Amino acid sequence: MRALLFSALVAVIMAFASARPTWRDLENNYTFENFLSDFKISLAKDSTEFASRKAAFLSELVRVKLHNKSGKSWKEGINKYSAMTADEKQVFFGRSKGVDRSHKPMNLKAPTTVMKNVSELPESVDWRSAGIVNAVKDQGHCGSCWSFAATSVIESHVAKQSGLLMDLSVEQIAMCSPNPDSCGGTGGCHGATAELAFDYVANARGIFSEYQYSYQGYYGVENACKAKDMYVQPAAKIGGYVQLPQNDYAALMNAVASEGPIAISVDASSWHAYESGIYNGCNQVNPDIDHAVVLVGYGVDNGQKYWTVRNSWSPHWGEKGHIRLLRSDSEDQLCGMDTDPSDGIACAGQTDPVKVCGTCGIIFDSAYPIDAQAF
Repeated sequence: MRALLFSALVAVIMAFASARPTWRDLENNYTFENFLSDFKISLAKDSTEFASRKAAFLSELVRVKLHNKSGKSWKEGINKYSAMTADEKQVFFGRSKGVDRSHKPMNLKAPTTVMKNVSELPESVDWRSAGIVNAVKDQGHCGSCWSFAATSVIESHVAKQSGLLMDLSVEQIAMCSPNPDSCGGTGGCHGATAELAFDYVANARGIFSEYQYSYQGYYGVENACKAKDMYVQPAAKIGGYVQLPQNDYAALMNAVASEGPIAISVDASSWHAYESGIYNGCNQVNPDIDHAVVLVGYGVDNGQKYWTVRNSWSPHWGEKGHIRLLRSDSEDQLCGMDTDPSDGIACAGQTDPVKVCGTCGIIFDSAYPIDAQAF
């Protein structure tokens, strides 16, 4: 699987579509050849690869077009994932279920948010409009979503406190955060958690800027940590982090309304084809928490409530790199059981099923840094 991904699909992941097709374009006899052209993919027509990719694409195209005729609240489209297998798509995750509560935190702090009834909170919140959220980035072949989520949230909290919105080092967090209990994977491109990242940054000298310590994991290559060998001052630091109560809708609403962007964990296994609208297509009976992302706000669209989530699959995915998830005031009653925590995504030795609540598991696990400062 890895060999196939890193050969033919390097072109897919690097593709910078000159004119990304929208869901409406698919009705105009959109073909596999159009897909190859739009996403700058080069495949020999007489190859087995060409045939297998075409079959996968055509199956996905039929599925997407049928979905878009169903009248549901979101549209799906064709993108860089449309000719990939399910196994290949797994590379673009990198987050575990519940493991953050099993690792031994060094810098966990008590929440300081003054809790209000959800009805007293603003109808909508969008931290992007406050100028404290950077442009969406692309984790590439590396299962480093946890590092992208943590870095983005630190950037926003530093900006909220200092007025300086910086690009901070995803690479440092991905390659330097200790993960002795193999929580969420083995670290780096093989998964971990935002909580582990916050613990590392709070315990280190700080976090360097992107230009000081740039991201090298795009192609799935891991490197040794260089932070201890860097004789320059980091760009920012945090004093610790807050972990919100598990599966608590009111706590997450209060935190994102008052504190800023929040690192969250979700089941994103069905997100790949999302293009626009308010998504409600996750498995709520047996959600599979597999991805770390950032909650940047919430709102209402034509009477339908939603969460606004920042992903790390490039700005060409979804709504400029974001997805809106269906939200209701009974999120903490919308629960299922994640029955497979041992599937490469829990701490070593953990096998117990985990109760997960909210659309796509959104209120299951949430955290944010405190005492964020720029140097």
